[in-house]
Amino acid sequence: MAKILISPGKYVQGKGVLKEVGEHIAKLGDKVLALSDPVVLDLFQEEIKEGLKDKDLLLESFNGECSKNEINRLKELVEEKGIKVVIGIGGGKTLDTAKAVAYYAGLPVAIIPTIAATDAPCSALSVIYTDEGVFEEYLFLPSNPDVVLVDTEVIAKAPARFLVSGMGDALATYFEAAASSLTKTKAMSGGSPTMTALNLAELCYDTLIEYGLVAKKAAEAGVVTEALEKIVEANTLLSGLGFESGGLAAAHAIHNGFTVLDETHNKTHGEKVAYSTIVQLVLEDREPELIDGVIDFCKSVGLPTTLADLGIEEINEDDILKVAKASTVEGETIHNMPFAVDAQMVKDAILAADRLGR
Repeated sequence: MAKILISPGKYVQGKGVLKEVGEHIAKLGDKVLALSDPVVLDLFQEEIKEGLKDKDLLLESFNGECSKNEINRLKELVEEKGIKVVIGIGGGKTLDTAKAVAYYAGLPVAIIPTIAATDAPCSALSVIYTDEGVFEEYLFLPSNPDVVLVDTEVIAKAPARFLVSGMGDALATYFEAAASSLTKTKAMSGGSPTMTALNLAELCYDTLIEYGLVAKKAAEAGVVTEALEKIVEANTLLSGLGFESGGLAAAHAIHNGFTVLDETHNKTHGEKVAYSTIVQLVLEDREPELIDGVIDFCKSVGLPTTLADLGIEEINEDDILKVAKASTVEGETIHNMPFAVDAQMVKDAILAADRLGR
């Protein structure tokens, strides 16, 4: 199998770069649809207009769900207005909608995340929901966004929990890519992990451990520091390239398993992934010093290390087995691990990780 690395056409990050977006999309087109949710429009409308002052701009409010109806509504608008480039500005569902609309309309797309809570902005993927917010399907796109632009001044103004959640999502990147590389599993790139992807994933982990806590303090203060810049890059670019071209394994599958329990629904994606990463390390029988180090990091920045932290106050082993069974269904990424994994193994690892976290 060929080794394949995929990535956005251009990645731009820095303080105040939202006001420079026009120059970074100059080659994509002059007639722009900028899709943003109402909250983001209220906060950053002037910066968006300043950045796109030389463009023929249509500002459009996102309806809240990345659904087929919303995608079709916007596709019709794009065609009616003769739009040449789509820009998504906001959180994950806004960005995924912009990607999908651009894909179906055959247009380039620029992505501007306003939080650093996941590694999704750089990816060639949209998650499609019903109008009611129920997961429907993954839309795998033929290419990554043409431009990803991250204004760290905007990121710093968001609640610090989002940045920490992004660290939780990014924490899994190296360990999942390392496991996938042993089995030479096909990643979302369409090929097996490249040496580049694995090294980027490792750099992502090292950056989190070294700068995560300091960056959280900067986010709590609402200021941009070099540590915050490093963590935003780790959460967004390093983790994005690492997971997409390095591969997924147990941690994200176990995250998916936890979604069967209502108690976990008020936890973010990254918070559940962080705990699931500890479970993967237990499954792999990693060195105690490494597991302790990951747990200490999670505690330092406020990521979950126990089931109680995930909202599971009363441990019911039957419920944990339900999580384990959902984690190990056919086709889940847990089967990318370099050894066979069954539900009983996952259940035991979940309970063992909880004890270690205490």
